Amino acid sequence: MSLPILNILMSQKGIADHGAAIEKVAAVKWWTLESKPSADGTYPIDVSLTTRDITGLSTKTNVLPPLARYYDILRASPKLAWIQAHSAGADRPIYAELLARGVRVTTSSGANAAPVAHTAVAAVLALGRQFPVQIAAQHKCEYTPMTNHPKLDDLTGQTSLVLGLGAIGSLIAKYLTALDIKVIGITRSNFDELSRYLPNVDFLVLACPLTVQTKGLVDAQLLSKMKAGSYLVNVARGEVCVEADVISALQSGQLGGAFLDGFEVEPLNADSPLWSLPNVMLSAHTAGHFTGHSDNVAKIFIDNLARFVQGRELLNEVRTST
Repeated sequence: MSLPILNILMSQKGIADHGAAIEKVAAVKWWTLESKPSADGTYPIDVSLTTRDITGLSTKTNVLPPLARYYDILRASPKLAWIQAHSAGADRPIYAELLARGVRVTTSSGANAAPVAHTAVAAVLALGRQFPVQIAAQHKCEYTPMTNHPKLDDLTGQTSLVLGLGAIGSLIAKYLTALDIKVIGITRSNFDELSRYLPNVDFLVLACPLTVQTKGLVDAQLLSKMKAGSYLVNVARGEVCVEADVISALQSGQLGGAFLDGFEVEPLNADSPLWSLPNVMLSAHTAGHFTGHSDNVAKIFIDNLARFVQGRELLNEVRTST
């Protein structure tokens, strides 16, 4: 018996790159951002994969025309049953909106876990080995030996607290352990234990999803409990931190330094003090970017599409709005 035809919305690039593989698991009619609606202004979309080229340089606070067009089509698709995000998180407002409509939402958790973990570990090493100081000296053409730097410590035996032990956090913990750095792992089930560990932590590494529980978690009160001169590494969402409080802690020396991959408002405002603080390294929300990401996302989508067609449980399904 032939399978029913699924109306799938994807970008033209996504179809060109992955359409043939997708058509092996389902009968498909393709729809793109260039497709026209029916006479009543609606689309017959059943399923969609949000690819990276659609989101492009858009952020949650700055939605550019291609992504806005994509959102308009989703909102005008009353039959939409399931959407797959290319990201590990589903905290963009559109996903909460779709969940409220009864649309199933799945993420691509795990697709870029290793690159994000590599970035986090690189940040721990760079901060601990005072790379910001050395790079600043390089830019000033100053040959500055670090012999007497008070914070150039041996990282062996230091303590990192990894907040969030999903696909990314678990890998970070594994890699740090291999470097002989002690790891304390905190999950949402034992958040209440966070405060008692902070005074003895050298590195606080954020790898948690953005939820009601984690939004604004790293605030002045939490930062004041950390060991003076310790470091913050954030490869989670920027909103997990209260940015003004992090800046104050960096300026006062309560934080010895930070690597920040996400911000409360993206792009980061040009007048933010974070740009010029000497003990800060910034990344434009690129911790998880790598050349093979779209292929990994497509593999997860294709697996889920087969499950969807067969009526089986979907991988990485978001159960409630974040």
